[in-house]
Amino acid sequence: MSIIAVIGGTGYAGRHIVAEAADRGHTVLSVARKVAADRVAGVTYVEGTLLDVPSLLAELRGVDVVVVAVAPRGDMQGLVRPNVEALNNTLPENVRLGVVGGAGGSLVAPGGPRVVDAGFPEEFKAEALEAIGELEDLQAEQTGRDWFFIHPAGGFGAWNPGERTGVYRDGGDVIVTDDKGESFISGADLAVAVVDEIENPKHSRERFTVGY
Repeated sequence: MSIIAVIGGTGYAGRHIVAEAADRGHTVLSVARKVAADRVAGVTYVEGTLLDVPSLLAELRGVDVVVVAVAPRGDMQGLVRPNVEALNNTLPENVRLGVVGGAGGSLVAPGGPRVVDAGFPEEFKAEALEAIGELEDLQAEQTGRDWFFIHPAGGFGAWNPGERTGVYRDGGDVIVTDDKGESFISGADLAVAVVDEIENPKHSRERFTVGY
């Protein structure tokens, strides 16, 4: 079993990852700016923020994996990318870093354009491009740290929660769609994919997409 810290552990993606990891018997630390009112049994909840990496590092001592599940939107827009990079540069080298991104950086088809460049809603472009920047920083870094970056399906979010099936498809670089061209994954099954990757790493220092 691993010691897993989830930054943004009370948000939509984060709370599902926290619950899935705890249910599988991992030791879980949920880090968020506000402590959750509804808590998962056995999980340690602490107040902390990605915006204060030095203080955050003190909370993360002894962890095996850190998952960043903080979306660059609202008051976090423009702040997630530089702080993920700072975290990556200062975590102990033996700590694996996972980042939950968005669908925008996925490819439409093998070798094809990115989703963000193919009719993507204008109001979500800034968030998508910042998440892509987080990935680009990881791809360019030279520390040798093991990391993974996961792109959820297009229809992922609190507005479309779905249910846990325990089943998903890994599309590599390409967004996962069904036979009707629709792209979706529930919050719970995104968490299944994240914890699967932690338990049985298949994407060392690379990104991957998930959906049904």
